[in-house]
Amino acid sequence: MSEQSEASVALPADRQPALRIMTMPADLNPAGDVFGGWIMANVDIAGAIPARRRAKCRVATIAVNSFLFKQPVSVGDLVSFYAAVRSVGRTSVTVDVEVYAERDPEHPVVVKVTEATLTYVALDDRGRKRPIPSE
Repeated sequence: MSEQSEASVALPADRQPALRIMTMPADLNPAGDVFGGWIMANVDIAGAIPARRRAKCRVATIAVNSFLFKQPVSVGDLVSFYAAVRSVGRTSVTVDVEVYAERDPEHPVVVKVTEATLTYVALDDRGRKRPIPSE
């Protein structure tokens, strides 16, 4: 199914994005789509925001549990990264990230382009794992 025939979805109305970025020509790969590494880097940043808030300290990515590219992203798309804590362990936080692209401002279409799950570890001031405080 081409992206043009893809049904438009709505952005999550009950949440605010962790990040929102417009793609630029410098973000493209040789095929003309946004480079997957650009999306992955921004997913990691977006996921770290709720992980850091929950851990109440510095966090580092320890695992990319899953990553699915559902649709390509194009130059000029407004890309929104929604991130939410899935689970909290003794020293780690697992976060789900959903990515949506808003296309064609004249005839707006919203497409879910990526979904991922990442795990972050809480770190002390020396860079060692530390327990996450209870809420």
